Amino acid sequence: MNERVALITGGAKGIGRGIALDLAAQHWKVAICYRTSEAEAQKTALAITERGGQALAIRCDVADPAAAKDLVTQVEHTWGGIDVLVNGAGPYHRVNLFEETIEGWNEMFDGNLHPIFYLAKAIAPGMKARKSGRIINFSMANAEQMISQPDVTAHYIAKAGVLILTRTLAKLLAPHGITVNAISPGFIDSGSAPPEELAGMTKRIPAGYIGTIDDTVAAVRYLLSEDARYVNGANIQISGAWGI
Repeated sequence: MNERVALITGGAKGIGRGIALDLAAQHWKVAICYRTSEAEAQKTALAITERGGQALAIRCDVADPAAAKDLVTQVEHTWGGIDVLVNGAGPYHRVNLFEETIEGWNEMFDGNLHPIFYLAKAIAPGMKARKSGRIINFSMANAEQMISQPDVTAHYIAKAGVLILTRTLAKLLAPHGITVNAISPGFIDSGSAPPEELAGMTKRIPAGYIGTIDDTVAAVRYLLSEDARYVNGANIQISGAWGI
């Protein structure tokens, strides 16, 4: 797996950073995309090189279709191609549906769902030409339940859409040797939620504890391995059975 290339959106911190550092330890070339977290992105890029990988840190708003296409082009021109795309970016906010603004509603779709479509369109030609590639999208653990979500409505609908888009892409790209799968984390200690909030959720998790970044990275590692070559269109829940 040496000299392979990965593009990770939302790779500056949290789960995306964990994936980037795991690939770096296997001597991958890793491009991380960030929108506002410049300081964190530079630290992650340095950590990638320290672990034996090569790094690019690129500022890009992947909610902009032209910018998303340019991002793929830049990485391909720098390293000759992209073997793996991890769609890890995904803004989130909690607000009651009838207090949501039009801008906030659109932001959830522009940040969580639309970039997967933009980046897949941009990256597919190169993967098809090489007859190989892996795409991993991030949804959320209970998105398959299609339940009421008054305080995260747009985010939840977008994440359910990620699963539909994942399966559609898998069917379209499978004939070209490309797999497209989803990972759906539940409560993960990734630094994005206050510890006290996570602790309060523990009693709702059948496994009895909060997941870690390493739990999610392990699922990514599996989906990128040859052991998962026939796994396509799947959704792996990382939730300690909370999301089912």
